[in-house]
Amino acid sequence: MDTPRLHPDTIEAVRDRADIVDVVSQHVVLKKQGKDFVGLCPFHEDKSPSFSVSPGKQFYYCFSCGAGGNAFKFLMELNKRSFADVVLDLAQRYQVPVTTLEPAKRQELQRQLTLREQLYEILALTARFYEHALQQIDGAAALAYLYERGLSDATIQQFQLGFAPGGWQTLYGYLVEQKHYPVELVEKAGLIVPRQKGDGYYDRFRDRLMIPIRDGQSRVIGFGGRALGDEKPKYLNSPDTELFDKGKTLYGLDLARAAIAKDDRAIVVEGYFDVIALHSAGLENSVAALGTALNAAQVRQLLRYTESKQILLNFDADAAGVKAAQRAIGEVEEMAYRGDVQLRVLNIPDGKDPDEFLRHHSATAYRDLIEAAPLWIDWQIHNLIEGKDLRQADQFQQTSQAVVKLLSDIANADTRTHYVRYCAEIFSNGDSRLVPLLAENLVTQVRRQRRTTSDAAPSRSAPNPTPSASSLEQAEAALLRIFLHDAAHRDEIRQVLEDRDLQFSYSHHRALWRQMQRLLTETDDPRVDLVNLLRNQLADTGLATTPLQALLHLSEKTKRDVIRAPLIIRAAAACMEKNLCEKRYRHFLALWEKTDCTTAPEQFAEYQRQIYAEKRRIEVLEKDRQVSFEDLAIMPWVGEQYDSLDR
Repeated sequence: MDTPRLHPDTIEAVRDRADIVDVVSQHVVLKKQGKDFVGLCPFHEDKSPSFSVSPGKQFYYCFSCGAGGNAFKFLMELNKRSFADVVLDLAQRYQVPVTTLEPAKRQELQRQLTLREQLYEILALTARFYEHALQQIDGAAALAYLYERGLSDATIQQFQLGFAPGGWQTLYGYLVEQKHYPVELVEKAGLIVPRQKGDGYYDRFRDRLMIPIRDGQSRVIGFGGRALGDEKPKYLNSPDTELFDKGKTLYGLDLARAAIAKDDRAIVVEGYFDVIALHSAGLENSVAALGTALNAAQVRQLLRYTESKQILLNFDADAAGVKAAQRAIGEVEEMAYRGDVQLRVLNIPDGKDPDEFLRHHSATAYRDLIEAAPLWIDWQIHNLIEGKDLRQADQFQQTSQAVVKLLSDIANADTRTHYVRYCAEIFSNGDSRLVPLLAENLVTQVRRQRRTTSDAAPSRSAPNPTPSASSLEQAEAALLRIFLHDAAHRDEIRQVLEDRDLQFSYSHHRALWRQMQRLLTETDDPRVDLVNLLRNQLADTGLATTPLQALLHLSEKTKRDVIRAPLIIRAAAACMEKNLCEKRYRHFLALWEKTDCTTAPEQFAEYQRQIYAEKRRIEVLEKDRQVSFEDLAIMPWVGEQYDSLDR
């Protein structure tokens, strides 16, 4: 069925309820920056945060690719969905009543919307059924098990723990025969399973301790069932349904959100009872993945609540737990390398899980372990080296290669240098004399690995940064140097400056430029030897003590620059123009941030257009600044022209 036309009141109500930061942060890791949020743009290959979200304007904008709009536009562009579909999804999420402009289609729309509400109702009723069963005679063993684990009645009630009776159709009889819910709906809720032979259904969960799984609004969306005997599997989860997707769900998040924001850190553990034990001990910023490795989507959910983006993985210290931590790191490794998440890993001593540790230790002792937990890279290095005899050549080589691969992916040079030194100290086995040699060897291997990786894959590096003051000064000096030493390119330089409306930014450069123009006018000779004329006049003009003196003398490098004049002129002019573009970019950005898109939409859009135009021009100019091997290949061999430049 086609999505019906929605009533304007519904659209406006959803627009008021759907917060842009809440919507975008489900798909983009956002960091607070002043009054706005920034992150990597999801609409293009973005390696430096150019994507801005304004809570005040309820608007997003990418200053690199130009994508922008409100929450509706974001979801439409990201998921390639229609406007009406996006509004309907948001209406369900924010519980906004939906009305349409087409009465004939209202009934079908209501049926679609109420399906989810009916599933919520069935699951909520089932949770109460299991809670009641826990307090009956059949649930005595399950209740005793919970008490043995140290759970209080308050904790049992807080997490709605229950018991699924052992009969094949106990829940079926309650929901279908007593409460008269359609059997198809109960099946869609994941609570019953059709028999493989013959007709009929049987309960999915039987004779199990039941743990409700809730969404962010504390609505039951599924269950986890723990066997009380030797049944397999030990834990059985609900299947994926209309409401429940275990790859997108974190157990305990509805209870942990406030504590994560307060502690500015999220703790991710392996099991239901780890979460329950931590919450019972006052460590309420903990959640658990549901039988799968922690993935990037789940991490992004957590990052919405922690300002400093801190996540701590506390999986079991046994082989399975280490493997689970490795899988989780692999899922979010790219985010961690970029610095989108500050990831730490905690392995409790003696292989204990949080639940077991807290039975014998205080919450303070656990907090001490948290504070001492290493960063994920340190943890990885420790696991690579643990158990290896680095005095054995084969083990040393194997470990060294693994460490090099790990370090080569670190984008930040300072961080990479730190870990190179750290690993060199480990490999030295306490012999400080070997550290410099080992560090140098690691640096060489890491560079080689980075070059290999870069050559093997398309470049996804961040755009070059804004030219620094020194690079702008060098660009201006390069133009002046060519103008001084190579008369053949003087007209070209003049034309470039005139066409692009460029002026020298540094006062000593402007002074030299004016002096050269006067000399050319006085001599009326476009090819006059400006170098000799200026040498005679510098003292009289007061410029002898400035950096301009250096422009009169050519080194080996500056000789090459003069000989490659066309390339240098192009690059230097691009650098100078880029400096102007960036000033205009910052100017329009400041105006855009001050403009209210609701009261001045045309001005708001014009500033966006100007920002985007300057950004695109900056990208073009950045390419012009670069000199490729192809550019050099068409230039003459520099040795043939050296003699003509010697003074």
